[in-house]
Amino acid sequence: MKHLYATATLTLALLSGCAAMASGSAPARVADGALVGPNGMTLYVFDKDPQGAGKSVCNGPCATNWPPLLASDTDQPTGDYSIIVRDDGRKQWAFRGKPLYFWVKDSKPGDRTGDGVNQVWHTARP
Repeated sequence: MKHLYATATLTLALLSGCAAMASGSAPARVADGALVGPNGMTLYVFDKDPQGAGKSVCNGPCATNWPPLLASDTDQPTGDYSIIVRDDGRKQWAFRGKPLYFWVKDSKPGDRTGDGVNQVWHTARP
C-alpha cells in the first residue's frame, strides 16, 4: 500500500509540475543559490551585456562557448524573466534584464566552472 501511495504522490507532483510549465512558469529555478536551466545546468550572466538593453552582445563564437538559454516563440515573460531577440533572430531568456547563458565546459548539474571566466562571466543568482 505504501508503494501505491508513493506512486500516486509522485504522479500528482509530476502533473502539477507540467501544469505549472504550461501556465508560463519561470524558465529557470534556484539550486544552491544559483539559477539553473530546465536541465539543471548552471546559468551565467555576461558583464558586457548592458542590463535592460534587450540585447545580447555574445554572438558567433562567443555563443558557441556560452549557449543562450533559448525561449520558444510561445514563451511569455514572467516575473523577473524577460525575453530578448538575439542578432540571429532567436529568442533568449533574460533575468532582471541580463541575458542568461550556459557554459559549454560545465559537464553536469552543479558544475560552475564558468564563474569568473575572464573576470566577465558570473554565475546567475536570484
